[in-house]
Amino acid sequence: MNITVIGGGTGSSTVLEGLKSKKDLSLKVIVGMMDDGGSNAVVRDEFGLLPLSDLRKSIIALSTENEDQILRNLFTYRFSQGDGLKGHTLGNLLMIAMTEITGSEVEAIEMFKYLFSVSGDIIPVTLDKVKLVAEYTNGMKIVGEHFIDEPEEDRKISKFYFDGKAKAFDGALNAILSSDYIIIGPGDLYTTTLPNLLVDGIPQALQESSAKLIFISNLMSKIGQTRGLTLEDMLKTLEDSIGRRFDYVLVNNGKIPQKAYQRYVEKGEHLFKEDIKGKDRVIIKADLVANSLLKKDKGDTLDRSLVRHDPEKLGTELYKIFRKGWRSKLFSFLAMYR
Repeated sequence: MNITVIGGGTGSSTVLEGLKSKKDLSLKVIVGMMDDGGSNAVVRDEFGLLPLSDLRKSIIALSTENEDQILRNLFTYRFSQGDGLKGHTLGNLLMIAMTEITGSEVEAIEMFKYLFSVSGDIIPVTLDKVKLVAEYTNGMKIVGEHFIDEPEEDRKISKFYFDGKAKAFDGALNAILSSDYIIIGPGDLYTTTLPNLLVDGIPQALQESSAKLIFISNLMSKIGQTRGLTLEDMLKTLEDSIGRRFDYVLVNNGKIPQKAYQRYVEKGEHLFKEDIKGKDRVIIKADLVANSLLKKDKGDTLDRSLVRHDPEKLGTELYKIFRKGWRSKLFSFLAMYR
């Protein structure tokens, strides 16, 4: 069964971690290439490369269970000091070196797939270097994923686009067209999820694909992106970009750890109102939240979410969807020959 995850960052990595133990699944992840914060700023500005962090996270997420833990720890190690090194991960530096050795980011991915025994495909959504542009209802305009992602105050986005043209990488289109299920999210709406859907060719492929679409939202709202929005608001934003409806929506009904929840509320964030309209989507409610809080790496200066989806819980619920769909297809096939 062919499963494709579209997104990037920790959200997609969590989904991949939850599904990689299912040996009957062929996994692919289409990764956004618009991140320009932290270490990725140096990668883009000094080396002229596409951002590498989300590719690195996907490599780790899809590495097999028996990989060398020392090698894995080295790949994820983040420098906490040192001029020019603080904030960088060793994995990003190694990927820069591998890109220069092999001649392209795509070839570098293939080499690291071999080194980490990755069972799955990791595909950039585009090879074009573009930046995100957000226009707000107050007339302000912000360029760059990093600045959009970490605003000083809440504001509402009215227009969202690239500063240039971005064409879908052929591998991303092939993955979408050959999928049985496509998972979008979890991830920040405007800086992680939506950018992939703005790439020329991606919406068209999603419309043409016979795959079932699954949406997983973030657990809590985020300043400058989803504060004040409901689940239906987010679905409408994404579906308008795709040009088709989601078939399944996974909604968390588990309890957010109280300490983390209180910190979100104090910052003005909230849970999403469940106001999903229409009967053409299957809504699945389950406990999807991790019980432990996220621990930031030393040297990590970016603002991160405190809570995450639990990989095993997500994987269990998603696999139920896949198995149910497989049984329905089998019964339909058998019925044809009765």
